[in-house]
Amino acid sequence: MIKSMTGFGKAEFEVNNKKFTIEIKSLNSKQADINTRTPALYREKDIEIRRELSDKLERGKIDFTLYVENLGEDSSSKINEPILKSYFSHLEKISKELNLPVDHTTLQAVLRLPDVVKPEYLSLDEEEWQVVLQNIRKAIAEIDRFRTQEGNALKKDITGNLEIIKNLLSQIEPFESHRLDSLKVRLSENLESLKLNGGIDKNRFEQELIFYLEKLDINEEKVRLNNHLKYFLETIEEKVPTGKKLGFIAQELGREINTIGSKANHSEIQKLVVQMKDYLERIKEQLLNVL
Repeated sequence: MIKSMTGFGKAEFEVNNKKFTIEIKSLNSKQADINTRTPALYREKDIEIRRELSDKLERGKIDFTLYVENLGEDSSSKINEPILKSYFSHLEKISKELNLPVDHTTLQAVLRLPDVVKPEYLSLDEEEWQVVLQNIRKAIAEIDRFRTQEGNALKKDITGNLEIIKNLLSQIEPFESHRLDSLKVRLSENLESLKLNGGIDKNRFEQELIFYLEKLDINEEKVRLNNHLKYFLETIEEKVPTGKKLGFIAQELGREINTIGSKANHSEIQKLVVQMKDYLERIKEQLLNVL
């Protein structure tokens, strides 16, 4: 079973006359890259939030946002009445001396002066935080389900491409014997065209031909490629995250395919190799998003 690194989770709830909205979004990344946005009151819990995200989601570019909307009459900012009255009294006196009107614009000007409106520094209610934490875990569970669904779609696409590669590999066999026979004939004709004095040492020719054909033999590469394909399919069923491991196996698949291509010496085999490379690239692109 594989999971995607792409996902989205959300939780909405109300507690203590506040409406909370938690959103978690994740994209693919080589490591756990976590970005959190929370109101100042909850900043002290940032390490705990990051621990929850990294423990459950493990890897990916993860964006966490906590929105809080106050539904009650209480405000986190208060008017400092003594300072406001002092400012207003001074402005009223100056206005009268300058023969200027004192009206609502004077009060608006006072409200913009320093220290008239001051934020209240509240302490975090631990019971409230426990409710928030439970809902963070709900949002994480939702994004995990999303990742599983995406992973199933990735698995279907990846295994389909693997089957195509396996089928292409089986199509090489009919061309192998023809390839070696045509190579033997071509070498013989080339030697004959040289019209060497004394003719050709048949035994030496056979020895050299065997040596040359061994260098072009692709049977070992085919066996290893089949084994890698089998190992890939076994690994994709593991319960633990396998994205990086599958990436390493895909590299080995590419190495064997490239070697077959370099030894092929046959146009039809080369065509099959090019197609295998194409489907392998599709697999590699999908693996970038596998957890």
